[in-house]
Amino acid sequence: MLEKIKHKLSVKTWWFLYTAFFLMWLKTYLVQRFAFDLPIQSLFQEMILLITPIASVILIVGFALLISRKRKVWTIIIFSLLSSILLFSDLVYYRFFNDFITLPVLFQTSNMGDLQSSIWGLIKPTDILIFLDTILLVFIVWWKKVSSISIRRSQLVSAFAVAICFLLVNWSLAEMSRPQLLARTFDRQIVVKNIGAYNYHLYDLVLNTRMTSKKVFADNEDLMEATKYIETQENTNEIPSDLYGIAEGKNVILISMESLQSFVINETLYDQEITPFLNDLIGESYYFDNFYHQTGQGKTSDSEFIVDNALYPLPSGAVFFTHAQNTYYGTPNVLKDEGYYSAVFHANEGAFWNRDVMYDALGYDFFYDKEYYEVNEENSVGWGLKDEPFFQQTLDKLEDLPEPFYTRLITLTNHYPFEMEEEDLMIPFFDSGDATVDQYFSTVRYMDEALKQFFEDIKQTDLYEDTIFILYGDHYGISANHNEAMSLFLDKDITPYEHVQLQRVPLIIHIPGMEGKTISQIGGQIDLRSTVFNLLGVDNKEALTFGSDLFLPNKENKMVILRDRSFITEDVVYTAGNCYDRGTGEMILSDTCELLVEQAEQQLDYSDEIIYGDLMRFIEEDADKVEDELGEEDAE
Repeated sequence: MLEKIKHKLSVKTWWFLYTAFFLMWLKTYLVQRFAFDLPIQSLFQEMILLITPIASVILIVGFALLISRKRKVWTIIIFSLLSSILLFSDLVYYRFFNDFITLPVLFQTSNMGDLQSSIWGLIKPTDILIFLDTILLVFIVWWKKVSSISIRRSQLVSAFAVAICFLLVNWSLAEMSRPQLLARTFDRQIVVKNIGAYNYHLYDLVLNTRMTSKKVFADNEDLMEATKYIETQENTNEIPSDLYGIAEGKNVILISMESLQSFVINETLYDQEITPFLNDLIGESYYFDNFYHQTGQGKTSDSEFIVDNALYPLPSGAVFFTHAQNTYYGTPNVLKDEGYYSAVFHANEGAFWNRDVMYDALGYDFFYDKEYYEVNEENSVGWGLKDEPFFQQTLDKLEDLPEPFYTRLITLTNHYPFEMEEEDLMIPFFDSGDATVDQYFSTVRYMDEALKQFFEDIKQTDLYEDTIFILYGDHYGISANHNEAMSLFLDKDITPYEHVQLQRVPLIIHIPGMEGKTISQIGGQIDLRSTVFNLLGVDNKEALTFGSDLFLPNKENKMVILRDRSFITEDVVYTAGNCYDRGTGEMILSDTCELLVEQAEQQLDYSDEIIYGDLMRFIEEDADKVEDELGEEDAE
C-alpha cells in the first residue's frame, strides 16, 4: 500500500516537472523565434534555435529543486516567473534598440524614471503571453493539488548531466554554424541565435567580469603597447589642412541633434521640406553627407564620449556609467589650457546617463541641467523641455559665459517615442501604420524650426560672429525593427547594406563669413575632435586617441568603424559577416574584406583596452613622476 502511494506521488511529481519544463522551453523558443528578429537563414539554424533553451531550462528547474528544501513546487514557479521577466525585459529593450540588454545596462537604474514614456510605448498587450506558463503552473498546482515534489539527489545529478550534454551539443552546432562564435562575434543577435537568451546572459556576465578585472591587472606596458599601435596609424601624424587655425580663439557651440539621421536632409514629405532650415544652413556651411554615428548601447552619451575623447564606446553598456572614474584627456580638459571655459546645456536630470559625474572626469567647468531651466507642463513634451524654449533659455546663459567657450547643447524633442502636441505640428504624420516612423518626421520638423529660431536669435547678439557652430546627429532614431515602414518611405528594400547607409547622420560645421561646401568623403564621430582642434589651431598629441581631421583628403586606408564591427571604406561596406561594393551595394567576395575585418577589430580592441584598463592614468602618473623628479633637482 505504501509503495502504491509513493508511486502515485512520484507520477504526480514527474508529471508536474515535465509540464514545467515543457512550458518554459516552449515559451523561450517562441519568444526567440517570433518576438526577436533573429537572422534565421537555414533549417540547420532553425534546429539550433529549437534546442538552445533545453539545457537552460533543465538547469533552471534543477537549480530550483536544488536550493529549495521544502517548497520546491513554488520555487519552480518563481523561477518560471523570473525567466519570463528576463525574456520580457529583453523583448522591450530589443524593440527599441534592436539589440539585447547587457549587465551594465541593468545597473543604469538612475535612467529608469526618464525612460518611462519610452518603455510604456514599447509594451504590447500580447506580452502577457510571456507569463502564460507561470499562470498555467499556478493553475495546475491549485487544480491538481500539487503540494510537494519528491526527488532524489541521484536524479538531480542525472538531470544536470543531461543539461551538460545538451550544452555541448548546442555549442558544437553553434561552432559549426559560426566558427569562433564567442571569440570573434560581437553581434549579440548572432550570439542569442546560436546559444539562446539565457546562455547569452551567462556569457555576458562572464565577459563583464573579465573586463572588470582588466583595470586591476593593467600596467604601464599596456599603455606603451596602445601608444605604439596608435603611432603606427597613418592618420595620426598628418599635415594640417588648409583650414588649420581658421577659427583660433573663437567660441565653439556643438549642438547634439537628437536621433537625427541623414535620410531626412533635403527630403520632402507630402511636398513639404522635412528640414527646411538645415537645408538652407547647409548651403552656407561645410556639410558632410557621408558622416556616420558610431554609438553603442550608450546612445547620446556614447556620442558625447566619442566626440570629446576620440575613443570608441564600449561593446556593452555605456562608458558614462561603467567607467566614469577613469582618467580622460577630454576636449574640455585640453581646451582649458588654451583659456577655454566649458559647459553643457541639457534640460534633463543631471544624473541621467551619469552625466553629473562623467562631465567632471572630462573636464567640463559647468553643467546646466534641468535645475537651471524653467520646466513645466506647458513647455514640455515626451522627454522634457521642448527644443524651442530650451534654445531660448540657453541663449541667455550663453551670453553670460566667459569667452572663449566650448559648449554642447543637447536637444530632447526628437526622441523616441516622438511625441508631438497638436499646436507644434508643422508637417503631417507619415502614413505607414508604424507609429514610430509616422511621428518621426513631425518631431524632426519641429526640431528644425527650433534650430532656425535659435540661429535667428543668436545673430542678434555679439556671440554669432565670434562662434563656430557644429551640428551633428547623435545616433539613429529609427531602428532596424521598423524596416518595413522605412521601405515605404525610401521606396526600396532595407538590405544589410542599406541599413549601414541609414547610420549616416548629418554633420554641419558653420563658420560665419565662410562659404559653404558639401564634402562627401567618409567620416565618423570619432573624427570630430581632431577636426575641431585643427580649426582652432590646437595641437594635442598627449592623449590616446583615434580619428583624423575631416577636412583632409581621405587616405587609402581610411575606415569608419561602427560599434557593431561593421565598417565603411572608400570602396567597401562590411556588415553582418558580408562584404558589399560601396558604390553599387552588391555583395562581393568576403575575401575582399578579410584583412580589413582584422584591422577594424584590432582598432576597436585597442580602444576597449584603453578604457577597460584605464590606461590614461599612467600618462598622468608618468607626468607626476617627472614633475617630482624636477622638483627634487631644484631642491638640490
